[in-house]
Amino acid sequence: MIKHVANEVWAYDCEWVPDLRAGRLVYGLPDDLPDGEVLRVMWEQGGATPETPMPFLRTLVCRVVSIATVIRRTFKNGEVQLFLATLPEAPEDATQDEAYILRRFLADGVSARQPQLVGFNSRNADLRILTQRAIVNGLSLKHLCERLDAKPWESNDIDLMDLVAGFGKSYAVSLHEIATLCGIPGKLDTTGEDVCGLWYRGERRKIVEYNAFDALTTYLVWLRLAYFSGCFTADGYIAEQRRVVRLLDERIARPEDAYLRVFRDAWHGLKARTGQLDDGVFTDDATER
Repeated sequence: MIKHVANEVWAYDCEWVPDLRAGRLVYGLPDDLPDGEVLRVMWEQGGATPETPMPFLRTLVCRVVSIATVIRRTFKNGEVQLFLATLPEAPEDATQDEAYILRRFLADGVSARQPQLVGFNSRNADLRILTQRAIVNGLSLKHLCERLDAKPWESNDIDLMDLVAGFGKSYAVSLHEIATLCGIPGKLDTTGEDVCGLWYRGERRKIVEYNAFDALTTYLVWLRLAYFSGCFTADGYIAEQRRVVRLLDERIARPEDAYLRVFRDAWHGLKARTGQLDDGVFTDDATER
């Protein structure tokens, strides 16, 4: 399972949508063809059926529109701090496009800080589209290439799905399922299938908010697996969850981050339903031990 907790852990999640420019170029469509028609062709090329009108498209013809990360940083004096970072920082700013998002996350972040990356299905999904679209956008990322070249058993990164799922439908595990059963919010009001519609309706902030929820879910599932693996004591695991509660409380106090209350309330409710509310995570008198 999880062998150690690095000094810098980034639990992240990406969101992407069909790239109309890619659709026009790859399928030879005219520039003046309406966007809706371009999307229709892309869905058809992706194998659309009446039952599945918007199939999962090849990631190369999609564009990254959001990356959210929960950062756990251990300082030299042993202090641990949590941060929640979302890209783009200003969803309404057209200059914070895909190239900007990839550069901020991969070059300014991953290459500069060299964190332990934690994701769910990240090895075959998130890291793949990040690599493909970084190439399309003309970025140079030597450190990312070295990370990708590492053998799975040599890599410091963690794909949670690899740890908990197995071959065959009976052993498949979704992030929503394992999170919910552990008393952690999974999918709330929005799912991945809604992202494309949100993007093309101009509701980009809603995508960033949904993405932040998924990053928080991924981080809390990682904490659970790290505790399961013996990386934290029982008291230490409670203290780690308390850090997430404090992070949420601090961010909720800012008007622009009030949306995080939905996640906090859902987490509190699931802990109650799964009989875990007496662990002290949500009580004011709980102390770090």
